[in-house]
Amino acid sequence: MSILEGADPLARQRRLALATYFAAVALTGVAFIATFQNASVLAPVITGTASTGGLPASAGVVGSAIAAALLATLMAARGRRVGILTGLLVAVLGSATTVVAVVTWSLPLLIGGVLLVGSGNAAASLSRYAASDMVPPARRAAAVGIVVWGSTIGAVAGPNLVGPANSVGESLGWQHAAGGFVMAIGFLLLAVAVVTFGPRAPISPDEPVEERGPAARTSLWRLLTELLSSARGRTAVLALVSGQLVMILIMTMTPYHLSHAGYPDAVVGLVVSAHMFGMFGLSPVSGRLTERLGAVPVIMLGFGGLGMAGLLAAAAPEGGGTVLMLPLFLLGFGWNLSFVAGSSLLASGQAFRDRARLQGLIDALAWGTAAFAGLVAGPVVAGFGYAVLCLAGTALAALLAALFVVDGRRLQTAGTAS
Repeated sequence: MSILEGADPLARQRRLALATYFAAVALTGVAFIATFQNASVLAPVITGTASTGGLPASAGVVGSAIAAALLATLMAARGRRVGILTGLLVAVLGSATTVVAVVTWSLPLLIGGVLLVGSGNAAASLSRYAASDMVPPARRAAAVGIVVWGSTIGAVAGPNLVGPANSVGESLGWQHAAGGFVMAIGFLLLAVAVVTFGPRAPISPDEPVEERGPAARTSLWRLLTELLSSARGRTAVLALVSGQLVMILIMTMTPYHLSHAGYPDAVVGLVVSAHMFGMFGLSPVSGRLTERLGAVPVIMLGFGGLGMAGLLAAAAPEGGGTVLMLPLFLLGFGWNLSFVAGSSLLASGQAFRDRARLQGLIDALAWGTAAFAGLVAGPVVAGFGYAVLCLAGTALAALLAALFVVDGRRLQTAGTAS
């Protein structure tokens, strides 16, 4: 039975709580994507050099990484809702800072504001675990998939709302880009309202009683060591961190590759849209597949998609064009499969407080890996070309997949992969 089915009060409360998390993720996604898109255009204008165009995106990723660990610690102590709200409120402060940056024409304030907005992105990402807490273990992958699905709205609406919002701001006499940043504040405040007034999520009745109570204070390093000593833990970490590495490595330089080859913005937009749809649009499918097949086969399928994406992108004609829509879709969907299935493996296994801290740490590692991949991708393309970058991504995906084949077999043998 689906987690959304049933007429009893608990099922209804789950539906409403899932809708709350879905809406919060969607609203936050619009604000986050609009903010760093606007900032990436504004930074070179402020400084007069194109070399600063990547700073806002890097700041957003770094902010997400730092906030993921801090917010998870807060969640462990005070609960999921407090952590999510705190992340969103910090992001509101960050959006307000970007408005001040426009008024004062300050790059440091702009970068600092985007970094703080990353806190909202981290809160939205961690909310997938809040959804998984309220359903039985067998339904946790589906709950994760539904919440991640909300990011589709942000990915589609965010980039398309920036232009109109900036135009409205200019018509009111504001400086260029102020309208987009003010719009981001509005979406974040809506997300705060949704989380504040939305129904409280029920705890899964199938979760062992000992998982609900307070856990003994254990160092995060010890928790990570214990996690990595298990086949389940190693598989989850490899899926989440390595999947992010391969995806970001190829995706980061694709828009530049297309633009450098002379393709218009419309073509770049089509390829990026195909990628974003692959990343988020089929999240419920990833959740259902994880339920039916188990986490390990779905993770392997995801890494297969990542590897195939690299091969197809490398084999594309010079410049790529719309031919890159298929490999970039596969790149996004491969990431999504490993992300949803890997998250389901981290959705249980420890007492809540330990589990929440570990989830935040792994998210922080994943975001940190994304920042590293973004920094490495540019020099690789500059020195060896886009095709070599894509082949490197394929080789990396194959190597990482091989690393957890043995662990995957152990999980399936033990019957704990789903």
